Amino acid sequence: MDTATITERGRSGRQRQRQRQGQRQRLPLGVYLLGFCLFAMGSAEFLLAGVLPAVAADLDVTLSRAGFLITGFALGVVVGGPPFAVLSLRWPRRTTLVVTQAVFAASVAVGLFGGYEVLLATRVVSGVAYAGFFAVASVTAIGMVTPDRNARASGVVVSGLSVAMVAGGPAGTLLSHFTDWRGGFWAVVALTVAGLAGCLLGLPGDDAHGGRTDGGAEGPAVKPAARTGLAREFAALRRPALWGVFAVTILTTAAYMITFNYLAAMLAELTGIGEVWIPAVLALFGVGAFAGLSIGGRVADRRPHAALLTGAVALVALSLAMAAAVHRAWAVVPVVLVMGIAAFVLNPALYGRVFALAADAPTLAGATTVSAFQFGISATPALAAAVLTRGAGLTSVCLIGAALAAAAIPLVLRDRARVRSAA
Repeated sequence: MDTATITERGRSGRQRQRQRQGQRQRLPLGVYLLGFCLFAMGSAEFLLAGVLPAVAADLDVTLSRAGFLITGFALGVVVGGPPFAVLSLRWPRRTTLVVTQAVFAASVAVGLFGGYEVLLATRVVSGVAYAGFFAVASVTAIGMVTPDRNARASGVVVSGLSVAMVAGGPAGTLLSHFTDWRGGFWAVVALTVAGLAGCLLGLPGDDAHGGRTDGGAEGPAVKPAARTGLAREFAALRRPALWGVFAVTILTTAAYMITFNYLAAMLAELTGIGEVWIPAVLALFGVGAFAGLSIGGRVADRRPHAALLTGAVALVALSLAMAAAVHRAWAVVPVVLVMGIAAFVLNPALYGRVFALAADAPTLAGATTVSAFQFGISATPALAAAVLTRGAGLTSVCLIGAALAAAAIPLVLRDRARVRSAA
């Protein structure tokens, strides 16, 4: 065998090795499809806040009563998610994803034809369906990749929410401005149906219990949820370490959402930014969130606690910086962007820790994680009202956010110490 032949074979071998490495690094298309589905459904959550005054006027209710439509959705997620996950344990995963999207789209559409009471009821139902999809989508995504890419896959799925925050909610609000408030929600229905069709065509097929029947070219088979058993799912939830991660989820989510929820009011009253520019500044938070998910997804697989500590400490500092910078437009804009990055660096690491602690029973744990996120969001109005009703200034919500993020840091350190001790 001559030298040229040996060289050529060596070059071909290196090329095949690089191709195999590239295939291992790339995530399956189904993971991105699940992110799109979450974008479609999540847009409904961010859209309602933008059209709430129009909804109140059209349905002839007060603005505060219309606000219960947001609460209804959140309660549907918090209360309905874990029970739905239990009921779906023996369902095939792709079928579950399709059914939850169908229920979500149908409930949104039915709500558009009724009055306030009908809309409120369908918001609760859509919240339950949304939670069920979110939990099963996360488990399905990690089932399509190797364990070293769990956090990255979860980050891609969750990134659908940041895209919904950046594009879905504002675009739906703009569409509703040119039609009526229902126009944006009809767009959500159409996108959800498109995602449903995509799941039927683009996700691995179900076996008798919801797993994939073959390894396939896109990754390992999806692990059947039914094989874990209901008893094992509940046993996973009895682990104290898992509830520590849930506590970190609630605290950090409330820490950044309490500032974000009142950011528009602070920009208008304290910064003095023109009304036309406020949506653009809010969108910067979503841009930062998208970047944070990308960074966090890559870091969290190898160093989850580094991502958690960095995000929590940064939220403390940025919340305090927001209270000082909100009076100056040139200062508040970069703080909003970096806060979005810090906030969503946390999410892939949180999912990674949950699935590491409940690897043998991820469905119920995943649903409870979604509920923890929503509980953190839904708790912020009560926390803000506790200080604002006593005459405190708007920047007090930033101080509450800093305190919440600071409270999460000892829990992260404790979880890291437990992992190191076990190792």
